[in-house]
Amino acid sequence: MNPEPPPTAGRNRRTLLLLGAAVGLCLLLGWLAYRLFFGIYLANDRQLSAQRLDAFARSLEATLARHESLPGLLALDPSLAALLREPRNPQRIAAANAYLEAAQQGAAVSVTFLIDAHGETLAASNWQLPRSFVGHNYAFRPYFRDALKDGLGRFYGVGVTTGEPGYFLAAPVRAAGKVLGVIVLKLSLDSMEQALAGAGDTLLLADADGVVFLSSERRLRYRTLAPLPEAVSARLAETRQYGTQPVTPLAAQAILPAANGQPLRLALPGEMARERLIHSRPVGGQGWQVVQLGDPGEARAAALGAASAVVFAAAFLLGLAAHFRHRARRREELRRVYGELEERIAERTADLTEQIAALESTKAILRETRDAAVQAGKLATLGQMSAGISHELNQPLAALQTLADNARALLARGRHDEVGENLQLISELVDRTGRIVRQLKSFARKEAATPQAVTITSAIEHALLIVEPRRREIAARIEITPPATDLLALAEAGRLEQVLVNLLRNGLDAMAGQPEPVLEVSANRHGERVSIHVRDHGAGLADEVRTHLFEPFYTTKPAGEGLGLGLAISLTIVESYGGTLGAHNAPDGGAVFVLTLPAAGEPDAPSDP
Repeated sequence: MNPEPPPTAGRNRRTLLLLGAAVGLCLLLGWLAYRLFFGIYLANDRQLSAQRLDAFARSLEATLARHESLPGLLALDPSLAALLREPRNPQRIAAANAYLEAAQQGAAVSVTFLIDAHGETLAASNWQLPRSFVGHNYAFRPYFRDALKDGLGRFYGVGVTTGEPGYFLAAPVRAAGKVLGVIVLKLSLDSMEQALAGAGDTLLLADADGVVFLSSERRLRYRTLAPLPEAVSARLAETRQYGTQPVTPLAAQAILPAANGQPLRLALPGEMARERLIHSRPVGGQGWQVVQLGDPGEARAAALGAASAVVFAAAFLLGLAAHFRHRARRREELRRVYGELEERIAERTADLTEQIAALESTKAILRETRDAAVQAGKLATLGQMSAGISHELNQPLAALQTLADNARALLARGRHDEVGENLQLISELVDRTGRIVRQLKSFARKEAATPQAVTITSAIEHALLIVEPRRREIAARIEITPPATDLLALAEAGRLEQVLVNLLRNGLDAMAGQPEPVLEVSANRHGERVSIHVRDHGAGLADEVRTHLFEPFYTTKPAGEGLGLGLAISLTIVESYGGTLGAHNAPDGGAVFVLTLPAAGEPDAPSDP
């Protein structure tokens, strides 16, 4: 017997089928919505395009109509007919040129000129310019023939003399009912082309043959909407309507509005093939038409967005239905999962609490150990200096005893003035002894880690007082270079003095046995840092010594003179304030220890080392 499939497999298969059906339904609704909304957006686009084309067409028609009667009015001036009757008369030529020039300026047209019955130009408003029309024959131009035949000639083309395009209007000049010649004016349609360029989409103005002569993109001028018949191409070449440049099709297929209003895929010159919405409208009575090549991308994007919204809405509704269907089962499952998570979170929280407590305990032990090491370093320093300190105190004590005995003897003899002098000396010695004891108590006191603004000069003075016995012992001279202003650093006075005592003591020890030992101490500020330099003139630091200089229990002193903890503790103290402690050899001999600390307060003036 074949084993039955497990219930889970059947539920999964049913779920997949339902999911596939739901996806198919959503996609079908999205496709239908896309077709519907795309048609709506295309209809709106056609309406907007028709309004835009109507506005442009009316503007162009009004511009052309405003000037159509002007050639006939200008032809009425008697100076023109007089010149046509006497074409070689200089006075007649001058009068006609002046009249045409005034007419051109008054009517705000590009140029006006007079042609005789054979097509030769006798006078023109540009008679003074190098490219004047005077003397040129324009009998081949359609506007000349149309003016002689129909009374009014209209023509758009590129000027054969100037090479500048324009719209030509021509009217016959009559006298006694006989046509003597033709007056022509040329209009520039640059303003209309600028209006096309500001429309947004690609706009084209084509003549009756489908040749584009104005465009929102100048590179599309003098191209055709469709391939031209040979007869039309021959006529354009004969009339030189668009100069000598070749007139080629704008695209591989004819650009005509689609019957169903759908986009047409075109490849314009210099562009990749893409969809275009083609709208057109006739302009004027010469067969002209304005064509818009719109972009259906916005309509497609909007339709796609609407279709996506429909798909998401359908998916949301189907998902909502599925949610309510499985809500009870999911609720029970979530309750079980939440219970397990709460247990795990409680276990993890307990572990983290224990770890945090252990970490805090470790931190406290480390702080206590560090403080104990610092305090031990102080006491070790005092122990090493105890002999010198005892000598420092014994001297004033012996002097006190001597002065006291002398004072008693002098008092017995009645020499009171000398007794007063002895008492004054005794007071000064007591004060000196008190300063030494107070400084030692302050140095040995265990301080809490509370960094604050410490005066560098005061810290150096107190450290010098403690190492004074050692200085006298080796007969050293300590040169202090005071800073330009009082320097303040973030530290603790006692611990900073401990670091300075270690550095000063090491410098003095390095010069023991020299005839004239000199120790140099200076301090300065650079931006937000304060640095203290302690330089000796000893033998310097060997490479091996520099490598292990700040390691605990590493010392170059003989046994019994040091444990090798002074610099290690000093480095720990300085780094706890965010400072640094380093050492290097001076170029001319000796070692230089550099201590840097964060500065406190604003710098008054920059100081150089």
